[in-house]
Amino acid sequence: MKAYLISIGDELLIGQTINTNAAFIGAALSEINIEVIKSSVVGDDLETILSEFQEAFQKADLVITTGGLGPTHDDITRSSITKFFNTELVLDEKILEDVQQFFIMRGRELTELNKQQALIPKNSIPIRNSKGTSPGFWIEEKNKIFIVLPGVPIEMKEMINSFVIPELIKKNKSSLIQQRLILQTTGIPESILFERLGSIEELTNGAKLAFLPNQYGVKLRISVMAESESDCSNKLMEIEQKIRSKVGRFIYARGEELLEETVGKILTERNLRLAVAESCTGGFLSSRLTDISGSSKYFERGVVSYSNASKVEILKVDEDTLQKFGAVSPEIAMQMAEGIRAISGADIGLSTTGILGPTGATFNKPVGLVYIGLCDEKVCYAKKFLFGNDRLINKQRASQAALEMLRRNLLRIPDED
Repeated sequence: MKAYLISIGDELLIGQTINTNAAFIGAALSEINIEVIKSSVVGDDLETILSEFQEAFQKADLVITTGGLGPTHDDITRSSITKFFNTELVLDEKILEDVQQFFIMRGRELTELNKQQALIPKNSIPIRNSKGTSPGFWIEEKNKIFIVLPGVPIEMKEMINSFVIPELIKKNKSSLIQQRLILQTTGIPESILFERLGSIEELTNGAKLAFLPNQYGVKLRISVMAESESDCSNKLMEIEQKIRSKVGRFIYARGEELLEETVGKILTERNLRLAVAESCTGGFLSSRLTDISGSSKYFERGVVSYSNASKVEILKVDEDTLQKFGAVSPEIAMQMAEGIRAISGADIGLSTTGILGPTGATFNKPVGLVYIGLCDEKVCYAKKFLFGNDRLINKQRASQAALEMLRRNLLRIPDED
């Protein structure tokens, strides 16, 4: 089955909104062996939308659109659908109940404008929206499937996961079974990871291996096809074992698990408490740790000691050491980690201090220089990192490096590459 994705909205064309929907849908379809042949963006113009519908319907077995289903004047996807399929809108009582219940739960009065969102194309099956008021539509004509979804990401994702993907799995039957496995790596650049894995052909033996880098690391996506579930599983396991034998220390999880989740599980299993002292990351590390449900079991506290005075006052950093080495130094990183551990009574203290840029650099301390400190009952040390020139990306990378440093310490994984 071949798919064509259409994202509708002027805000996407002018860059006011980043089109994350297409990426999410493309990934979801890929997981069930549906090939996306094209993804396009069109504005809120009826003729342009109809033209794109026509091209998509000719080239693909499956068309999925997002956007333009709201109650305002510029939401014209409904009218585009009725004109393209030569149908009309009808009131769906169940959808109307959904919309009414949505407004009741939020203590708001249902308006006539919002009631119109219960109008659906006569030739469609409604896709109920548990996160908002605009339903989606499922239309089947001429042995093709046309799916219309709202553009709000949280609403679209819920519909994709709960309705669209299960239904498409039923429709997209194949004699071959496809399985995928994600291995999450961090602390190793994509190019070095590629070199260490050696010959990809020998490693995968007919399977596919994709490198998916981001600011936190590189995902390795293994894709295999076979005639049975067991054959797929065996091939995935074989390839995974080969990869782990070459770069295992850099792999922190299977699947889409985040590094903060991995670290949280280890801390929970070992009944350990963590406290964090942040300077350059400004609370971002603590935020990531507390994004995880149940983090209160292991996260004791986080302190943002941004100024030198706060480092001295709160963390008991030595003023003479500050004067001699500066705030961005291994000595201060260690004292920060030691200080937060002491005042909190936690098992582990973790700290960050650095120059994220674009200002603040000196001749000996460039933008991107970060020191991360870690202290527990056995060790107290700091590591030096050199990131890039982008302030926000540096903050993300520094938090990732701190979490990975903690993971390796907990698992006693040596730092040597």
